[in-house]
Amino acid sequence: MTKQERLPYLRTTSLGKRVPSPEGELVILDDISLSIGPGESLAIVGASGSGKSTLLGLMAGLDTASHGSVFLDGHDLGALDEDGRAGLRAGRVGFVFQSFQLLPSLTALENVMLPLELANRADPRRGAEIILDRVGLGDRLQHYPKQLSGGEQQRVAIARAYAGEPMILFADEPTGNLDRKTGERIGELLFALNHEHGTTLVLVTHDVRLAERCDRVVELDGGRIVNGAG
Repeated sequence: MTKQERLPYLRTTSLGKRVPSPEGELVILDDISLSIGPGESLAIVGASGSGKSTLLGLMAGLDTASHGSVFLDGHDLGALDEDGRAGLRAGRVGFVFQSFQLLPSLTALENVMLPLELANRADPRRGAEIILDRVGLGDRLQHYPKQLSGGEQQRVAIARAYAGEPMILFADEPTGNLDRKTGERIGELLFALNHEHGTTLVLVTHDVRLAERCDRVVELDGGRIVNGAG
């Protein structure tokens, strides 16, 4: 393994997030330092309100830190404006959310095609068809989100995330809106695709079984790491 291959793909140093409140400044995150290597899977766990989703948003460049730094693929997100962060995410980053985030007016095929079209990928329709078939929805291409079950909608969301062949995938409670059996199937699919694509995975979850499948687990409490730092 070369030195370049050992470099962390995602790194945070003394990361913090504070917001004003009527009672004074509220500390959401404090002194978060993490390194995540290429192809590594990391689960972020903790009670509701511990700062998990805020941390994921900062690492993905969807939000800005009050202090500290985030380096994604060697780029300092704090040195980029919103357009710069969006440009960095394009082609590198995929997202899967608890609420699926599908566009209701588009079919499953169109939902997956959209980011490929925006990225000017060659033959986005064929690329979307291949990944939808891989997630078991080859016969649901023309169905709208309202015509799909929760598990099927999350499969579309996962297909959309992986269609662009991201280098890192951020998943925020991907099984949170699903029953246990469906959630287990979605977890199996998520980790299978992650292995196939060699993607770095950052996963926020309350599901202990899902977290334990990751290479590492980091626990947050009150906005600070209490277990699993590194």
